Amino acid sequence: MNHLPVVGIDVSKATLAVCYQVNDQAQHLEVSNSKAGFQQLVKACGAHCQFVMEATGTYNLALAYYLHEQGGQVAVLNPLVIKRFIQMHLSKGKSDRKDAQWLLRYGQQQPLKVWQPDETVLVECRQLEQVNEQLLKQKVMVGNALEALQQQPIISKLALKRLQQTFKALTQQVAAVEAELLALLEQRFAAEMALLCSIPGIGRKTAGMLLLFAGGFTRLDNYRQLIAMAGLSPREHTSGTSIRGRMRITKMGGGLIRGKLFMCSFSAKKTNAACAALFDRLVAKGKNKKLALIAVCNKLLKQAFAIIKSGVPYQADFSSSLA
Repeated sequence: MNHLPVVGIDVSKATLAVCYQVNDQAQHLEVSNSKAGFQQLVKACGAHCQFVMEATGTYNLALAYYLHEQGGQVAVLNPLVIKRFIQMHLSKGKSDRKDAQWLLRYGQQQPLKVWQPDETVLVECRQLEQVNEQLLKQKVMVGNALEALQQQPIISKLALKRLQQTFKALTQQVAAVEAELLALLEQRFAAEMALLCSIPGIGRKTAGMLLLFAGGFTRLDNYRQLIAMAGLSPREHTSGTSIRGRMRITKMGGGLIRGKLFMCSFSAKKTNAACAALFDRLVAKGKNKKLALIAVCNKLLKQAFAIIKSGVPYQADFSSSLA
């Protein structure tokens, strides 16, 4: 159990609600979510503490980096974990102060995994990935507008020209960002990229996305963590004899990589020996093909984890060892 004093921090865009203890009495503090606020927090609580916060997208990152640099231990929790913890204690009502207090209690009662900042290249690559996502959304919107305009009985040549120019520019931007992103990943993870691309069904883009998604595989202990991160863990909904729900996947997080892996599964079920055997076996048992393809996605992640950790490229003869 952690012996450092615990500080619970509820993070929002503008403010931080802080809860810490002095002589076993809970103390509350509210500061701005800024460098000045971070300094106030450390002045009040001290730097050598276990700071517990939820992952809130970009809002908690600057704080986590600052506290880590000051020598504090930081724990960044999945919001669902703390939500379940609060529900387990049958708490009613919600406020920033209460949430900070629950984070304090969680840190005092549960083992915590110490957060470490990602290396700079991964942070930069994730930012490029976000830019690419935004450009793709804009491209889809402009494409839809272009299609709608072309269905009109009267079409402005100027409007058509502008939309076509914008669509072309966005297409070029997407290609440029994807190339820059892959170049950065291949420069940093040359050996890992080669290993992943040895797996039948996984191409260069998917290998790059997988490395970025998994943070280079450096902090994963087993393939189950990777599958859970990708939201591909099976979730059963049955109870007694009356409830017989369909088996589904959790779909929590990892939407981009999940979509990419699903596309890869069509190729893998034909070219990847272990994936083909799994797909055929499930279909022969009467499982629907979509469920079998999801199982293939899981198999690809399992293979990727084993190959990266062993440093040995895919070999069809040894595919059974990756089962």
